Amino acid sequence: MAFITANPAASLLLAAMVLASLAGLFAVPAIVERNLFRPYWLLRRREYATPVASAFLHADLGHLFFNAFTFWAFGFALERQIGSARFAALYAFGLLFSSVGTYFKHRHDPGYRCLGASGAILAVLFAAIVYAPKSSIFILPIPVPIPAPLFAVAYVAYSWYAKEGGRFSSGMAGQKINHDAHLIGALVGLAFVLVTDPGAYAQLLRTIFG
Repeated sequence: MAFITANPAASLLLAAMVLASLAGLFAVPAIVERNLFRPYWLLRRREYATPVASAFLHADLGHLFFNAFTFWAFGFALERQIGSARFAALYAFGLLFSSVGTYFKHRHDPGYRCLGASGAILAVLFAAIVYAPKSSIFILPIPVPIPAPLFAVAYVAYSWYAKEGGRFSSGMAGQKINHDAHLIGALVGLAFVLVTDPGAYAQLLRTIFG
């Protein structure tokens, strides 16, 4: 309980992400179909809630686990450092701007639909690295810790590879993981820290270069 009290925003977001995704994958599959983000139909069918709703759904268990694990590994410590209000704002901006980017790229494609929280989670990940550039993460079965900046770059590189190669994971509704949102989310995370706490970058340089 104390852990949740210390991280109310991250706890709520993680719980919503996991519960909504599991419900859509195993209990009520219609949840996924109704809440996919379809940029072409956003205005035409007034599907105004889908950019947000789709960000709490995932294509499969692997997609959910990777996003939830990344969020847990970096989000909770970041919330304690910057406060719940700023953390919630960071997540919201990451979600919003990544959705806007997806809309403008695919607004003329009636067949495109996507889901996933990656844009918001990348914003959290890159913001966290500004504050703790020497942090690391363990991913089994890799026997050594992975430096957080290396993990972040690998995450974005894979997203670019998957997007450019058309290698999208498909779930029960044939939806696509929104890899387009990843790079935008990362840039939002970096920009959010620059605007709200520019001194963090000075500290980052001191940490890196002594």
